[in-house]
Amino acid sequence: MPRFEPFRGLRYVPGVAPIGQVMAPPYDVISSAERVHLASRHPANAVLVELPEPDLQGGRDRYQVAADYFTRWQADGTLRPDPTPCLYPYRMTDASGRASTGVIGALGLADPGAQSDILPHEQTLPKPKSDRLDLLRATRANLSPIWGLSMRHGLTATFDPTDDEPTADAYDDDGVRHQLWVLDDRDAINAIASAVAEAPVVIADGHHRYQTALTYQAECRARNGNRAGPHDLVLALIVELAEDQLTVGAIHRTISGLPPDFDLVGACAPWFDVVRAGAADERTLSALTDAHSLALVTGGSAYLLLPLEATYEAAGNDLDSSLVAVLLSHLPPHEAMHRHSVAEAMAALDDGEAQAAFLLRPVTVGQIESWAAQRTQMAPKTTYFSPKPRTGMVFRSLDL
Repeated sequence: MPRFEPFRGLRYVPGVAPIGQVMAPPYDVISSAERVHLASRHPANAVLVELPEPDLQGGRDRYQVAADYFTRWQADGTLRPDPTPCLYPYRMTDASGRASTGVIGALGLADPGAQSDILPHEQTLPKPKSDRLDLLRATRANLSPIWGLSMRHGLTATFDPTDDEPTADAYDDDGVRHQLWVLDDRDAINAIASAVAEAPVVIADGHHRYQTALTYQAECRARNGNRAGPHDLVLALIVELAEDQLTVGAIHRTISGLPPDFDLVGACAPWFDVVRAGAADERTLSALTDAHSLALVTGGSAYLLLPLEATYEAAGNDLDSSLVAVLLSHLPPHEAMHRHSVAEAMAALDDGEAQAAFLLRPVTVGQIESWAAQRTQMAPKTTYFSPKPRTGMVFRSLDL
């Protein structure tokens, strides 16, 4: 069963580096422009280690730059370790007041060759495999947490941080409030760890970072005679897999590169009943979204897509990501892009960056739980969990 342990967190000293000025989104959702903005906020902003840039003048690669920053911040008192191992309750509250509350700790990695209770919930697309590994090697630290969903019902009730003032409290640029507490009570820590150990943990975000941690674990064990150590765990935010704790969005698809005269609506017909919904204006798109419809937007019009039985059979399941993948596999050569909101997909159409957009429906928490219980993985880019945990709320050094 999952192993979940306290650790001596490295945290920013508030008087030196206010958390609102130094926290950053996860590396894989930061644009070039946002990175510049974050780096200008504070000389110790977490983006400098989470998404480092090379020092061309000094001849240091980006990973050495990150390691030097991380070492310097500890030496000059910007970062300070907690005196004892702790767990870190963490709450994210969006502008509507909806909150997701979990606990940051050190999650044990799966034993090589053994059946694991750490379950990826969806397949992953290829990424450069060396980037996060080189960063981990250089800094010897977990800089941002993976996001795990515990299938242990009632986990949230094992902790309630709200009786105490948070040690870190700030809003991000999207108006999401991020609050962190420090929990050093042994009995409370043991109760949470025992609860997490009772059920599998499903990886929501951070599949590549988890795989990187496994690779690094294997490297360390190959060097040290297969001895256990801090390399056997990874920084993780654990949230209960429950409807009231999660906001799950869809990841939409846009396509480009089709022949200019290609009849995309006609190409949908073997796989979907296609019903024109109207002009692709705000009213129509809102109605489709509110009705939880699978839709196509192209040529200034919106279409409702109703999957045929043959499409379900070809996909092997009823997820929109799989159903649309069946259609895309039968189109002429094209480029597909993933979009995290309807607005982002529509902007790609308006800018001429895309020819068409497929608007998908979000999966439910029940579907995620069902797939995880069967130890099966959804298609890549099926789910978008939000808000995103901030990098910099707490770091985990492997040397503490």
